[in-house]
Amino acid sequence: MNYYSLNNPSTRVTFKEATIQGQAPDKGLYFPESIPTLPKQFFDNIGSMSREDIAYQVIRPFTGDTLPEAELRRIVAETINFDFPLVPVTANSWALELFHGPTLAFKDVGARFMSRCLGYFVRENNAAGGNHRPVTVLVATSGDTGGAVASGFYDVEGVNVVILYPSGKVSSVQELQLTTLGKNISALEVDGSFDDCQQMVKDAFMDPVLKNQLFLTSANSINVARWLPQQFYYFFAWQQWTALFPGAAAAPPIISVPSGNFGNICAGLMAYRAGLPVNHFIAACNANDTIPLFLATGQYRSKLARPTLSNAMDVGNPSNFVRILEIFGKELPELKQILTAYSISDEETVATIKDLNTNHHYLPDPHGAVGYLALEKYRTNHPDSKGIFLETAHPVKFYDTVEPVIGEKIPLPPSVAPLLNKQKHSKKIAAHYEELKDFLLSYR
Repeated sequence: MNYYSLNNPSTRVTFKEATIQGQAPDKGLYFPESIPTLPKQFFDNIGSMSREDIAYQVIRPFTGDTLPEAELRRIVAETINFDFPLVPVTANSWALELFHGPTLAFKDVGARFMSRCLGYFVRENNAAGGNHRPVTVLVATSGDTGGAVASGFYDVEGVNVVILYPSGKVSSVQELQLTTLGKNISALEVDGSFDDCQQMVKDAFMDPVLKNQLFLTSANSINVARWLPQQFYYFFAWQQWTALFPGAAAAPPIISVPSGNFGNICAGLMAYRAGLPVNHFIAACNANDTIPLFLATGQYRSKLARPTLSNAMDVGNPSNFVRILEIFGKELPELKQILTAYSISDEETVATIKDLNTNHHYLPDPHGAVGYLALEKYRTNHPDSKGIFLETAHPVKFYDTVEPVIGEKIPLPPSVAPLLNKQKHSKKIAAHYEELKDFLLSYR
């Protein structure tokens, strides 16, 4: 399997090269030259398969011959060694809980997979007598990516991580997760928005001075090794769905995905193209409504990101949407047959958290609340349908938002309690690329 740049289809690289580079030299995102289709036998047998075997078969075509089978199986097993339960919430909706990993967020899957792939490629390069410069992983975060990447890459030999996050626009737990590890993890607190952070990262990759002096790559969902393994939990959801509803192939679920930079739902749509049974996808957005407006009008207009309670989705110009268009051959009518998008306000988010907690005894985080309400909006016109919403983070990560809404404390998971006694370590910079460049040149 090779990958091409969405800016220049003649540019072809391997999975290894795409992972190491992060972004194509022409600023394009990498995309697989074909979307593998899983055989009927895979879906016939999915009920009896292990999660490790499901994930291996899903990702194997995308890695090609860049990873030996034993190494890829090890990477997959370490990536998904926690639960992905499908939890009933109402009579017609289930939460796919993706927060049982080390940083309590869905991004643990992509970050763990990528860190292990990159670690292997660095060791392979060094063993072959190649470039011994450490790899610098540069990542922008609107919340959960930073903690997941910090955890996934912590103490990985030959890899340094620099995380940019918007000051005052991530939750206190998210900030502690990405600023307290130390060692090979550095955090830059940017006086600006996530879009500012993301643009600074993109500018760094295009800077010839940095490219000459540093070995840079990205751990945002623009990186194929971060993006593609997110397909796994859609297949895990289907495995559990078929156990709940024998013969479910006749009635696949609607899946509502809290969407910010659109990497997660893009992975779901890739899984759909590979053969995964899905009735319909919903892109559940907050007040940052670039994509809901695009699907309604056919006109794409990026916006400045607006801060909301569901901060990890505060993205005004989602990078991965161009990949979604590529999946559907840039045919908007075909895309709209499978994808609907809704914009949910903060007021609606608060009301949904209260409703689910009080009336259904389920406590979502703000992003999951957006996902649930978008699902219910769609079901208003499809009352006989059943669906899944992705619960992408544990509510304790947003305790400063959720606790005032429910009027009680959220019990602290074991992985969070020690964080509250740690001191954050970050460097404050302006939203100017030159400040990032100066840091990176001194950091090496």
